[in-house]
Amino acid sequence: MTTETPVPAAKRVPTERTHHGDTVVDEYAWLAAKDDPATIAHLTAENAYTEARTAHLEGLRAALFEETRRRTQETDLSVPSRKGGYWYYTRTVEGQQYGVHCRRAVRPGETDPPVSADGAPLDGEEVLLDGNLLAEGHDFFALGAFDVSPDGRWLAYSTDFSGDERFTLRVKDLSTGELLPDEVPGTFYGTAWSADASVLFYVTVDDAWRPNRVWRHTLGTPSSEDVVVHQEDDERFWIGVELTRSEKFILIDIHSKITSEVLVIPANNPTGAPASVASRRQGVEYTVEHHGHRFLILHNDGAEDFALAYTSADAPGDWVPLIEHSPGTRLEAVDAFADHLVVSLRANGLTGLRVLPVGGGDPYDIDFPEPLYSVGLDANPEYRTGQLRLRYTSLVTPDSVYDYDLVTRRLVLRRQKPVLPGPDGRPYDPADYEQHRDWALADDGTRVPISLVCRKDTPRDGSAPCVIYGYGSYEASMDPWFSIARLSLLDRGVIFAVAHIRGGGELGRRWYDQGKLLAKKNTFTDFVACARHLVKAGWTASDRLVARGASAGGLLMGAVANIAPDAFAGIVAQVPFVDALTSILDPSLPLTVTEWEEWGNPLDDPEVYAYMRSYTPYENVRAVDYPAILAVTSLNDTRVLYHEPAKWIARLRAVAPQGDYLLKTEMGAGHGGPSGRYDAWREEAFINAWVLDRLGRA
Repeated sequence: MTTETPVPAAKRVPTERTHHGDTVVDEYAWLAAKDDPATIAHLTAENAYTEARTAHLEGLRAALFEETRRRTQETDLSVPSRKGGYWYYTRTVEGQQYGVHCRRAVRPGETDPPVSADGAPLDGEEVLLDGNLLAEGHDFFALGAFDVSPDGRWLAYSTDFSGDERFTLRVKDLSTGELLPDEVPGTFYGTAWSADASVLFYVTVDDAWRPNRVWRHTLGTPSSEDVVVHQEDDERFWIGVELTRSEKFILIDIHSKITSEVLVIPANNPTGAPASVASRRQGVEYTVEHHGHRFLILHNDGAEDFALAYTSADAPGDWVPLIEHSPGTRLEAVDAFADHLVVSLRANGLTGLRVLPVGGGDPYDIDFPEPLYSVGLDANPEYRTGQLRLRYTSLVTPDSVYDYDLVTRRLVLRRQKPVLPGPDGRPYDPADYEQHRDWALADDGTRVPISLVCRKDTPRDGSAPCVIYGYGSYEASMDPWFSIARLSLLDRGVIFAVAHIRGGGELGRRWYDQGKLLAKKNTFTDFVACARHLVKAGWTASDRLVARGASAGGLLMGAVANIAPDAFAGIVAQVPFVDALTSILDPSLPLTVTEWEEWGNPLDDPEVYAYMRSYTPYENVRAVDYPAILAVTSLNDTRVLYHEPAKWIARLRAVAPQGDYLLKTEMGAGHGGPSGRYDAWREEAFINAWVLDRLGRA
């Protein structure tokens, strides 16, 4: 089908549901039947319609893809990180979609990571896993586990060829290059080796695709003999497994949205029974890191923005304070090394790193020069080390890898992601661009931060086009990040803005709490306030403003389309959670029960039902003039099911038929979209071409 007539939905009997006295008719519930030929025909027709409606952008899409490709050093090599007697790194090769995972032996006297010219293989390298070879014959490929055993002999890795995040686990003998007969289908993320590398722990999911079991597999035995180490029956909780950096303990992390518990198994006794560090208490979250004779506990017990304590590793009991709670400074993680502890935190909307010397000396924060940036620890597999590997970026600074000397307190730049000359042949110069922090005023008087980046010559008279991005859920923070593909927008005069709205974690736990459950609408009204502010402050105009968000940020897009359709010239909603109430009402769907502590339980609570009913996008489509909408989804997505945006677009066409609505479905991908880097660049070029068209810059 290549007609430019909007795709009609097949005529099916509507589905009715009744909760708390409210009856809802769903005309498009039939689209949830993934195996129904009519569903596939509908999605295929939508793709053809979208392609026909955007055919005039084919040249622009090709140009945007080429700009990203030209600016990217395609043959490249990551900064090697040391573990034991090897340097581990990943290479990419021009023309190949996936990374090549390698290692090279550490040479006598070698302390700095080795480098190569133009990303060429290191002399003496050993290829552990080539993603391009594994992906041959498949439209999609993703790695779940990549876990080298403590002795460096075995590699546990897992693969997904459909995008549904269900992996087949295998073990490779790195001394011979051969695969062991050990093979476990249907696994999830997360593995951990025993100290002697004879046992491998892994995770599987239940029928609702909730990670609920940790298994123990003994190398050389069939998977049918594997033993369940822990099964989590409370459907609010999910589990994970990992080996501590010290390689002394296996940690089984058990979490709901607001409560947690950690079980430990000595890594040298993998058949031992798991022991709880602290029993779960409703509303108390904690994580565990091993350090010598103690377990470090990062927790929120009486500490809204978290505090750091420790307890005995031999007999866990009382928590002894290390860092007291400081409102407004959110402690996010602690990493233990033999002679230092490093706390990842955020304050005043920015990330930071605090070093605590173990042998004495005052704690201190590592300083960074830019007013807006994002910093965090990178790969640091060695427990005994005098250096920290960290990653730094900003809206104008490409991804940068530093080693921080814990003795001299000196930062050494190991590598900054190259940005090659663009179409005009000019090298990238950060001085050509500028980043800003602005503040919008929400309806309730709350100040909401906005991060912006643009070319220095961009006018401030309201004539510049703008893209505003948002998320605002799960305490996830949209910290400043650099994007090569974004340069193609900036160089065409487009401003890029990030709205740090409530529901995210940018300003601490309270910022998150004020944008969830029965305060969720703050997320949406904050975003609209940011959009209105950009217009009022002269950054842009409403007819030159496109909004963009993905997943829970796609819910945001659908909600603001209903709340303020006049505020935007276009909306991009990727894998959007737009039929939230229907999904959260169905506990058989993947992850629904675990989500109740984020959104509320509309099944049992009529107040939650009424509140969600009032904002969920699909339920609130109205006969108004909507901005143009592009919805992008994936058929095999297990987090936000494809039928949510499919139903949403169908209802928009029926209720407000004068609008311009497009649906694009990746028929062989998952939540993250296409898996290969070139395919991902093409997807981004498709979206950005549509955005530029809406902004009059095509």
